[in-house]
Parts: sequence; C-alpha cells; structure tokens
Amino acid sequence: MSRLVAVSNRISVPKRGAAPGGLAVGLLAAMQARRGMWFGWDGETAAAAADEPSIARKDGVTYASIDFDEAEYKDFYLGFCNGTLWPLFHYFIDGFRYNDEHYDAYQRMNARYARQLLPLLEPDDLIWVHDYHLFQLAQKLREGGANTPMGLFLHIPFPHIEVLRVLPVYGEILQAMLAYDVLGFQTEPDVQNFRGAVASVWGPQALTNERTVSVGGRRVITGVFPIGVDVDAIQREAIDSQNSDACKRMLAGLLGRKLMIGVDRLDYSKGLVERFKAYERFLETHPENQNRVTFLQIAPLSRSDVRAYAEIRRDLEQTTGRTNGRFADTDWTPIRYLNRNFPHDVLMGFMRSALIGIVTPVRDGMNLVAKEFAAAQDPADPGVLILSTMAGAARELASAVMVNPYDSRGMAHAIQLAFNMPLAERRERHQAMLEVLHKNSINAWHTSFVDTLESVVGRQPALKLRAG
Repeated sequence: MSRLVAVSNRISVPKRGAAPGGLAVGLLAAMQARRGMWFGWDGETAAAAADEPSIARKDGVTYASIDFDEAEYKDFYLGFCNGTLWPLFHYFIDGFRYNDEHYDAYQRMNARYARQLLPLLEPDDLIWVHDYHLFQLAQKLREGGANTPMGLFLHIPFPHIEVLRVLPVYGEILQAMLAYDVLGFQTEPDVQNFRGAVASVWGPQALTNERTVSVGGRRVITGVFPIGVDVDAIQREAIDSQNSDACKRMLAGLLGRKLMIGVDRLDYSKGLVERFKAYERFLETHPENQNRVTFLQIAPLSRSDVRAYAEIRRDLEQTTGRTNGRFADTDWTPIRYLNRNFPHDVLMGFMRSALIGIVTPVRDGMNLVAKEFAAAQDPADPGVLILSTMAGAARELASAVMVNPYDSRGMAHAIQLAFNMPLAERRERHQAMLEVLHKNSINAWHTSFVDTLESVVGRQPALKLRAG
C-alpha cells in the first residue's frame, strides 16, 4: 500500500488530551491507515526560516513542519492567500486586493514547500494537497522531478469564470492546477465553475467527458468529494461533555431559557453581522420570545492583523451592544458573544444543549459546523438547524431550515419557526440529516479521494501545459 503524504498550509500535531476536529480527523485517519506523513507550516514565524523541516512522529504518522519568516507571512499568507485568493473565491470583490509582489511571494512559497518536501518523498507516495494556498505545488514538485500521483482538494468555493477573471494571473493559476492528477471540490457547482474556466482558457475541446479535462496530453480527473464528519465520535463527545464543568456552567447561566448557538471563525464570509441583525429583528418582531431565548455566538479571532477582520469585530461589538442595550433585563443578556476557543468536545456538548443551531455564511465551501450540530443532537429531542443556502452543506442537509443570509426578515422568521417547531417535525428533519451524514462521512470523504488518486498510478505523461 502506498504511503499517503498530506500537504496543507497548516498542520496540526495532536496534543495530549486534545481531541482533533474538522479536517484533522479525516487526514489523521487516512494517514494512520497508510503510515502517512503530514507536511506544512507549524504556525510559527521566525527572523529567518529554517532550511529544513522539523520532523516529529506520533501514533504512526510523521509530521514535517516548516516555519515562515516575517516577510513570507505578510506577503504570502496575509497578502496573496488571504488578501487576494480568499476574498475572490468567496465572491467578495470589494475586499479583493492584488499586487505583483504578493504573487511573487506566492510562487516562491509554493517553490519552497516543494523544495523542502522533495527530499522526504518516497517513489510510491500518493500526495494529497489541500486548499488554495498551494495551487502551484504540484507544478513545482514536477519541475523538481517528482512523478508520483498528486491530488488537490479545494475546501473553499471555486468561483465562476466571470469572477475569476478579476485575478490578473488566473490563467497561470489554472495552468498550475492542471499539474495535479485529481482535483476535488466540495460541490457540483464548484466543479462546473472550474470546468467552465478551463473551457474558457483552452477551449471546449479540453472537456473530454463530464468528469475529466485534458490539456497538453494530460488527463485530469475532477470530482465532488464533500467533506463530512465522524457522527459516532461527535455523538460520544456531545454526550460525555454534558457532565463537564463548562457545559454545566453554560446551562446554569441560561436559567431555563432556550439556547440558540453559532460557532464560527471571526471571518467576513460567515455572515455574522447579518446574523446578529437578524436576531435583533427577531426580538423586535416577536417580542413574546424576549427573555425566553439566549443567543450564544462563539467566534474565535481570525487573522486579526488584517484590516477587514478588525472592522467586522468592531461591527459585531457594536451590534451586540445595541441589541443587549435594547432588550436585556436584569437577569437576561440576549447575546453572549465570545471571542475565544473551546475544546472540540465542549463545543459538541454546547450544541447538543441547543434548541437552535444557526449557520448562515454569506459564502462557504462546505461548513462542517452545520454537520457537527446535526451530528451532536439527541435523536429523541433534537435541535433545529438554520442553514444558509450559500453554504455547500445546504446541498446535503436539505431538511434544515434554509435561509438567505442577507434577508434579515426571513432569518427572523426562521428563528421563530425553529423556536416553535413541534417535536415530531424536529425528529423527522434530524433523521433525514443523520442519514446523509452517515453516507457522506469523513471516512467516506478521505477513502473516495485517495482511491481516486490511487487509480491514476502510472497513467500520466510528463507535465506540458500551455494556455491557448
């Protein structure tokens, strides 16, 4: 069996007593099954980046971590990745910024990832690269002599060609992506957007069939691989953490009121300002529910050194203050807004305790919080998921209460509907979601992608691509 090498911008080395969440769950399971290696940035910056990665081994997995110098962090990570690609791929054209220096840093960093990874590779490795930070990694690896199967999974949306064209180097990015053998996306629209972009650059003849594109003699598989969650593990965490001090304190503080919960990184794609305004409108238009529900929003700080994130934090604090000022009582705070992290198991316990989970991004590739909320529920008395139609998860969790995150009146109505939903309907909706979660689990995600990647072994010619 081939070794699996996972490469991502950030890696997560398991810590004693800490349960992994999200992406780490699937990657660790896949790598442990294949004596794998996880390669990426350790999250640290230094005056000068080290020439070689640091190596650690734990539970059958090798962790190879690199660091960034301050310029790399500023120009590559904050600059091109999060100032250019992230807003563009989430359709935030107003937040999009481009300059040549940042793109040069992006190319250099993809080359450095390749240069430091190449000596660690074995001949029969399968390389699974993750996300928009490393679009050019396969191209750089192949230029360095690697000829092993390589796949890229994009966790964020892939934009329509008319949006992608805003990026001056979009042709170069597309060309680099075609150095991979397998390109995985969260949803069918993402696949079709990518294929449409390829047809725009190389002509419709590049679309050889509904699942492959061929350019320069290379055949690249494109597919939908929706990332999932481990339902059984989340259920265990949610049940066990009910007895934790954190859950007991949170429940005691509700004083018998119902809980609505949101859990998101502090990011403008998550629709938090719109969500807070919708909750304020809910309290305004349905005054009978005042003092009967508490909204707990957990939003750990994210990229706080980017101006746009400082602005959203300010907007949320102002909206929270206004709502609490208008509606709070001596023993009731309508919004509890926390900029801090909680352990994964504690979050699952919070979710199990909630009547409503609200997940309303204005654009999201998938959104695992939506799936985690559904998985954490008590099937006998489940909560209600309010879900944005702009999240990739909406294509699977069709029995959630769907909302347009820009429609504050519609969202206020959805909160009212969820707050008063009969138990029988809650059970029916939850059961439908649970069936999907078991089918599209985290294990199904990594197994299907790796199997597809393994199917291309020995099939591809040398890299030779030209934009037409």
